[in-house]
Amino acid sequence: MSKRTDMALELAKGRTRTCKERLTRTDVELDEVTAEKFGKAAGKYITIESDAVTSGDRDLYKRISGAIGEVLDELGGDYVNVLVVGLGNPKLTADSLGSKVFDRLVVTRQLEGANRQISAICPNVMGVTGIESFDVIKGVCERVKPDLIIAVDSLASASTGRIAAAFQLCSSGITPGSGVSNHRMRLSSESLGCRVISIGVPLVVYASTIIGEAVEDAKIEGELGELIVTPKDIDFLVDECADIIAAAINRTFVEL
Repeated sequence: MSKRTDMALELAKGRTRTCKERLTRTDVELDEVTAEKFGKAAGKYITIESDAVTSGDRDLYKRISGAIGEVLDELGGDYVNVLVVGLGNPKLTADSLGSKVFDRLVVTRQLEGANRQISAICPNVMGVTGIESFDVIKGVCERVKPDLIIAVDSLASASTGRIAAAFQLCSSGITPGSGVSNHRMRLSSESLGCRVISIGVPLVVYASTIIGEAVEDAKIEGELGELIVTPKDIDFLVDECADIIAAAINRTFVEL
């Protein structure tokens, strides 16, 4: 049974190390050949993992956001004009991570004397607006001309244990909706004309994943395996993950 996942570390071997107590970092680099094999984009995929959110240990949140910020520094460099894009459907809880991060950001583009111009948009989804999110983002890019785009979205995992416990950053952008087989136009340097980094958290799994974890070599037929499942406390998990990601972006680019 093939894995239904957005997480690179579930598809290819990477280098895992412990950053701090209860916090690990896994680096996976997909070359063109490996990326094509898994249907992903070539690039660096860095995942920060911690059980802080699922265990309710908020004392660790600052540690996680600090680790995410370090990766943003590595991948993003010293960019001045940064556009943050909150992807997904704000009205669908498991898909609202991007919009909730958007709500928590400190924007500075309108302020005189700001060291960095931070702007943000939340384009919603085509099913709500009738406009592809890519077209909205492309139009804003043509006017704002950012050096860097940070795209935030919910992901799918092939492990229930990674729900709200893994923060994946990718150096080559993101394809919105790919985790739930609803592929849209890819956000990348090639399509948008500037550097694109994605940040995502797995918040859904397929029913086939859960059944596969419970029963080895299970054969799943029909629509059952295509069901997408979220935890019962998904609203809490999304809010907490959004707090962590927004704090990482604010501290990295706004210098709070």
